[in-house]
Amino acid sequence: MHEKDRIRSAAGLLYRSTQTIRILTHIAWPQSHREHFLKNKAYKLPKIEYPSFDATETRACLAEARALIHDDSPVDRWLSKTADQVESGARLLGACGSAEFLEHSRALYGVPTDALQDESSTSLDLANRLSNVFERLNHVELGAPPPACYLADYVAERMSAAAQAMFGAEAPEVQVVDELSANALAGPKRIRIRRVASFTDKDIAQLIQHEVYVHVATSLNGIAQTDLRILGASHPGSTRTQEGLAVFAEFITGSMDIDRFRRLADRVLAIQMAIDGAEFVDVFRFFLERADSPEQAFENARRVYRGGDLRGGAPFTKDIVYLDGLLRVHNFLRAVVAAGRSDCLLLLFCGKLDIEDIPVLCELSAMGLCRLPRFLPPWAADRRFLLSYLAYSSYLNNIDLGPIRKHYAGLLEQSPIVAIPAS
Repeated sequence: MHEKDRIRSAAGLLYRSTQTIRILTHIAWPQSHREHFLKNKAYKLPKIEYPSFDATETRACLAEARALIHDDSPVDRWLSKTADQVESGARLLGACGSAEFLEHSRALYGVPTDALQDESSTSLDLANRLSNVFERLNHVELGAPPPACYLADYVAERMSAAAQAMFGAEAPEVQVVDELSANALAGPKRIRIRRVASFTDKDIAQLIQHEVYVHVATSLNGIAQTDLRILGASHPGSTRTQEGLAVFAEFITGSMDIDRFRRLADRVLAIQMAIDGAEFVDVFRFFLERADSPEQAFENARRVYRGGDLRGGAPFTKDIVYLDGLLRVHNFLRAVVAAGRSDCLLLLFCGKLDIEDIPVLCELSAMGLCRLPRFLPPWAADRRFLLSYLAYSSYLNNIDLGPIRKHYAGLLEQSPIVAIPAS
């Protein structure tokens, strides 16, 4: 078999192996569990039953793909790594509700105490740091928070308009649905919004940047990769980069706010609580102190325990990837600019991928197998601000900020806090 045909065939088989793995759908909880839990005064653990998962089709496709992966080349190592990630996803679904669930969740997403890229700090360190900073900012008058007064139907109209403007005839349908594992979820064919959710103006901007301009764009770009079909599959191995890229989109467009950052940090703290043995009720109460309503506290706790053990010890750790992924994407983009490799910025959007895959995708592009993306978010398509920001940001890497922080900390230490009247 010709080398290009071998790669095409292996990538196609890997794509097929992902089609029965729908992690968020498989571990979703019916809305009735929330109603029952709150009706019973939020003290009794919900009783969750998950459907069994048949991995026969997935494993058969993986076996065929692995039979084509036999060289010790960068391309083969990428294909082999992807096969392992897909298999871990199948094992995760087979372990729902058991203590073993954490082992597979950790293999796919990590845990809060895993070292980040600097090999010393962790996602838990970052979450605690952000939480402490936000706590110290409590005295700052930010003005009244925007009311969550926008309903799902209005948000659907805004997201549909954004998708139509960007993707034209390929824009996914936007639906308002009764049950959903998040306030909104996006794929290449449809964007779903939870009917009972309400949104602020910032929420709408975040959803458009996050779901439409990143998740839908990378899905459609990946589907167009007919020689590398695996780039069109939303498999667990791409989650960290995809979510990190989506959160970076919120950040770079000014759609991010303190409430959003706090929610991301709280998720990491809650996951660690669950790993340490906290039950669902304990984490529900943790969120109840921070959430706007018992319903929102339940949804936040559900994210941590879906698929896992509600008695503690084995949570779903996916939600640590938002902060971890943001750091990875931000640092990668700074390195791209410093190295003068704007081509790699484009490749980041060519499908569902991990940042660590970029070198092999450069090689596959040189072979004519990987296409450049058709769709780019506005902030990436017009790179004037992005590149100037990243160039300045990358320069900060060369500065020892320790003495600078110490100087300004001393400057501010004796300065009284100025009262700022609400506007």
